[in-house]
Amino acid sequence: MTGNRPSCSVVIRAYNEERHLGRLLEGITQQTVTDVQIILVDSGSTDRTLDVAAAYQVQVVHISPDEFTFGRSLNRGIAQTQAERVVIASAHVYPVYPDWLERLLAPLEDKKNGLAYGKQRGAETSHFSEKQVFTHWYPEQSNLHQDQPFCNNANSAIHRSLWEKHTFDETLSGLEDIAWAKWVLEQGNTLAYVADAEVIHVHNETPQGVFNRYKREAMAFKRIFPQEQFHLGDFLRLVSSNIASDLYHAARQQVLGAHFNSIFWFRWMQFWGTYQGYRQSGPLNAKLRQTFYYPAGVDIGDQRSARKVAPIQYNEAEIKHSLKE
Repeated sequence: MTGNRPSCSVVIRAYNEERHLGRLLEGITQQTVTDVQIILVDSGSTDRTLDVAAAYQVQVVHISPDEFTFGRSLNRGIAQTQAERVVIASAHVYPVYPDWLERLLAPLEDKKNGLAYGKQRGAETSHFSEKQVFTHWYPEQSNLHQDQPFCNNANSAIHRSLWEKHTFDETLSGLEDIAWAKWVLEQGNTLAYVADAEVIHVHNETPQGVFNRYKREAMAFKRIFPQEQFHLGDFLRLVSSNIASDLYHAARQQVLGAHFNSIFWFRWMQFWGTYQGYRQSGPLNAKLRQTFYYPAGVDIGDQRSARKVAPIQYNEAEIKHSLKE
């Protein structure tokens, strides 16, 4: 700790996350970076999320459900941070290694980097297609000076001083991270992708949930990049190509039987939601289209890097025991 300031602040957005929050908070306590301020922005949880938070040293910021947006909740949380380096995490992620924060924060030592974001992988229970999306979006190779605005606030870090100059857009239905990263690039800065800053992202959505998420993000994407388009032909082509890719790689990994049905409905809902979210015309940003929509063309199992750092060993019984009765 420098003076009375923590080494970093972690802002977590949560709504009814009692099942997952404890693992994230436990993972933070096992990091090589110490003196961490943890802020939970809760948007009206009706389960035991706040009880889980009470078992740890967590500062809770409340936001009512009727005023929630992704950007607004982040702004409320970051306003309470004390450190210059601010980590943003979803309540349903958890770190794989004890140097997660150390690795994620390291690129911010280079002032040219306005934002850093880390690798995400699916849980064992995640849909196969969701895992393929993560593998495609978050490769095994880092890029410490990225010049396009793709990033994700489920696992990211920013300079508080930059946020003070330009807060997150509170009117967007999603993708507040990409809108902010676009501004960062316009200021002459870069982004950093850190493959070693790995988290597990637990997404077990229903078909309707997948549709809603991609529709919401497409609506936001259109707001950020008004010239963009996504036609019915794009929908048909991308559904077919991604389903074919997923089926191929699932067969190679000998898991096709377990995931056959979900591959079809996941990709259909992903791109149907995207199509419904656009419904406008204009040229498409090639780099971001490639990042968001095209098949990974790789096997999930082929992409694991060999790290010499031992992963965190989570004790589920202890995490559950820490939840106050």
